[in-house]
Amino acid sequence: MDGGCIMQNCCGIFNETEENLDKEIEILEKLLSFACQKEQIQNAEFNVIFVSKDVIHQMNRDYRGVDRVTDVISFALEDNKTIDLNVRLLGDIYICVDRAREQAIEYKHSFLRELAFLSVHGFLHLLGYDHMEEEKVMFGKQEEILNEFGIKRGSVYEEK
Repeated sequence: MDGGCIMQNCCGIFNETEENLDKEIEILEKLLSFACQKEQIQNAEFNVIFVSKDVIHQMNRDYRGVDRVTDVISFALEDNKTIDLNVRLLGDIYICVDRAREQAIEYKHSFLRELAFLSVHGFLHLLGYDHMEEEKVMFGKQEEILNEFGIKRGSVYEEK
């Protein structure tokens, strides 16, 4: 399924795994549109790409110099201030589906909740938030967006 463009924002969601994620992708499209509204983002494009452990391990090693599997990697294009377009090209978020499943079990919540958390986490990284300087703010925003959208810890998401 190729994402949706809502309110002049476009989020492409691409599944490069063998797993059927159609139901989750449909909800994540709405969640990320909601996150754009909450963060007052307009006229922006970004992608979420679901990948395997092998793919994200290689990316982590090649681009971050960390030789292990990770859950999410964000590549923010706005880090490059020489790009000047009418549309904001925020970047790409890569999420490891296998790692998300493992973490959902580890943290005792649903697979959807973990995918949603990682998607919003990556989205906030694309906006410039980082762990070093703004970790408390970033994690607060993540929880606020997820809770207001209706994906809360320990509960089942029910579409409004």
